[in-house]
Amino acid sequence: MQFAYSTEPAGKIMTLKSFAFHLFAALTMLLAAAAVSAEKIPGEYKTGGFAMGCQAYTFNRFSVFEAIEKTAQAGGRVIEFYPGQKLSPEEPNVKWDHNAPDDVIAKVKAQLAKYHIKAVNYGVVDIPKDEAEARKRFEFAKKLGLYGVTTESVDAIDTIEKLVKEYDVRVGFHDHPKRANSPNYRMWDPNYILSVVKDRDPRIGSCADTGHWVRSGLKPVECLRILKGRIISSHLKDLNEFGKLEAHDLPYGT
Repeated sequence: MQFAYSTEPAGKIMTLKSFAFHLFAALTMLLAAAAVSAEKIPGEYKTGGFAMGCQAYTFNRFSVFEAIEKTAQAGGRVIEFYPGQKLSPEEPNVKWDHNAPDDVIAKVKAQLAKYHIKAVNYGVVDIPKDEAEARKRFEFAKKLGLYGVTTESVDAIDTIEKLVKEYDVRVGFHDHPKRANSPNYRMWDPNYILSVVKDRDPRIGSCADTGHWVRSGLKPVECLRILKGRIISSHLKDLNEFGKLEAHDLPYGT
């Protein structure tokens, strides 16, 4: 499963159809090996065999409702939500996250149906060790019919594995770049993520952020090979420089 993810202004975002070819050759074999359990994303939401869409953070200057609409305008069929985005232009003070009441969830579902977009993932969000608190994220995912949850909470792996088995919702550990002032931060390293997930339920794996690997000086295809069979989802990005933490995103394929 793939997400078109960019921090560029919305007006500069390339349509998903225009960059699909660039993704396909390098990633088809690697991501196809990641399929586990029953297929949950209907074929109508896929392009060339992949569920491609937007991370709502691409449209963080806008609301959830607008992010759904803009994903459809870009040619996407799926969306990954993130916590804290304002709900809509009409209700800007309502924040969208796993604490949303059922009436707010119903409004978002109606907006998804209006634009024929399927919500598939939620994150990046913390998952605490405390089971009662962690359960809120999984209940939210189940209500929305999500494929997975994206997190960096490796310290909660035991709780996560228990709830993955109970809810049949996948969890992908997301990578951010190296942190010069935080040498203990290891999520940038695909070998570390593999060490965390390799002996766990197969529904636990990586949310492979290719842009952050590039910022860390890592070649994305090599990282994907390391994580073969454990890729839950991917944030696909193109950057203007390799190995520079300050590198910024570009329209894919440029």
